Amino acid sequence: MRAFVAIELPPQVRQALGRLQNPPGGQQVKWVRAEGIHLTLKFLGEVEEARVPELTQALTGACGGLRPFRLHLAGLGVFPGPSRPRVAWVGLAGEIDRLLQLQSRVEGALASLGFPPEQRPFTAHLTLARLREGTGPQEARAFGEAFLKQAVAELDFPVEGVSLMRSQLHPGGAVYTRLGFIPLSA
Repeated sequence: MRAFVAIELPPQVRQALGRLQNPPGGQQVKWVRAEGIHLTLKFLGEVEEARVPELTQALTGACGGLRPFRLHLAGLGVFPGPSRPRVAWVGLAGEIDRLLQLQSRVEGALASLGFPPEQRPFTAHLTLARLREGTGPQEARAFGEAFLKQAVAELDFPVEGVSLMRSQLHPGGAVYTRLGFIPLSA
């Protein structure tokens, strides 16, 4: 199964993010379903289901000694940049130092189980859309400009733990299922 570790968002945050998914882009834009928007801490890839207890135990260790913290939505952006966007996202602010500590601990705990560390630096963001392959530069630029003109509500939300998630790919988009929730426990 395809698996990853994430921070799940409260329903009101996902609903607010869903309202941002409306600039022009037509068939060139693949929107993430609002109910599936999450903050990925670590993508694991293909994992045997029998490893779920081992993964849960490692994540329990990573979350131990950390207390809950707060984040909020903060600004819109596109990767790699506005002149040729490929991914549209919402940034996060708040107790980012605590988020980075949590992500680093998750990365370290899973590296000890054979999951290679991510080579790119962690960037706190929530992906809302991806432009499909073959999108022309003018279409991409127009989409990026329209997306970046929107206002995002600076909704505040708690981070109380991490979820081990399963990702099942379907023609209508990925479907995510929680395999386990590991609370932060100071």
